[in-house]
Amino acid sequence: MRITVPTARILAALLADPGADRYGLDLMQATGLASGSLYPILHRLQDAGWVEARWEEIDPAEQGRPARRFYRLTADGAVSARQALADLRAQTAVPGVNPQVKPA
Repeated sequence: MRITVPTARILAALLADPGADRYGLDLMQATGLASGSLYPILHRLQDAGWVEARWEEIDPAEQGRPARRFYRLTADGAVSARQALADLRAQTAVPGVNPQVKPA
């Protein structure tokens, strides 16, 4: 799977609490992505087996809102996401530069 910056943002948000169910608006706020970017990425992650989705079981009339679709990393997806983010960090690191040292 190709990991773009928006995909990395979504994976990082999901990895913040891998066992938690997250819904679209929550992920949009956590990542700063618009729905037009977020949902296609979530669908690709689902197709790859990294993310599973389920509909919230509520009565929309009783709750006064539509049911939410929840997303969560699969066990394999969490492992793959951690590895992909580590690989991305390694690729973007500049050799010989300590990111904690600030220029004077």
